[in-house]
Amino acid sequence: MKEQNICIFGDSIVWGAFDPECGGWANRVRNYFEQNNYEAYFSSMGICGDTTTNLLERFEREAKARGGNIIIFAIGINDARYFRSKDNPELSLERFRGNIEELYLRAARFAEKIVFVGLTNVDDSKTMPGEWDGITFYDNEVIKQYDAAIRTFCKEKNVPFINVFGLLSETDFIGDGLHPSSLGHKKIFEKVKDFLLEHGIIENIVAGW
Repeated sequence: MKEQNICIFGDSIVWGAFDPECGGWANRVRNYFEQNNYEAYFSSMGICGDTTTNLLERFEREAKARGGNIIIFAIGINDARYFRSKDNPELSLERFRGNIEELYLRAARFAEKIVFVGLTNVDDSKTMPGEWDGITFYDNEVIKQYDAAIRTFCKEKNVPFINVFGLLSETDFIGDGLHPSSLGHKKIFEKVKDFLLEHGIIENIVAGW
């Protein structure tokens, strides 16, 4: 059996921002499988502020260096942000769709399994605009369109998709309304972990030590 090398790519939410308890949902997934003695090796590669364009620049180099044969993408909420007006998005929906497809095509060259995690909702009473600069907007109406683009692509290509939009309530965020708190990360972890198990993404092979 080939080693299960799981690479999780994304932004600050994958990185684990603002989860001092366990270091984010991706790290919680790793901890779960390690604590249950699965023979699976995880690399969490989230970078704060990353968009799909940023990820495309680093993806192949980082995934190949780690021997990633199971790739999990959780990226796109920063693509969906806009500045002052919906007419000034970080990345147009059309370009976003193209980037999602390109990420998939590059991953498919060497990965045996590919999974996309959908976008989280936000508390947009605090993110329209964000208090950190007053010009950057994270709008659930817009985020939902980008999330739907990922979902549609996955359906067309028969790629596993984990829906997390609407999973978080207002009490699951830190004060900025954008980043999940430890409780929010725990909810995402549970959803992702259950999906990976139920769909056999991580095989039930127990290490022999």
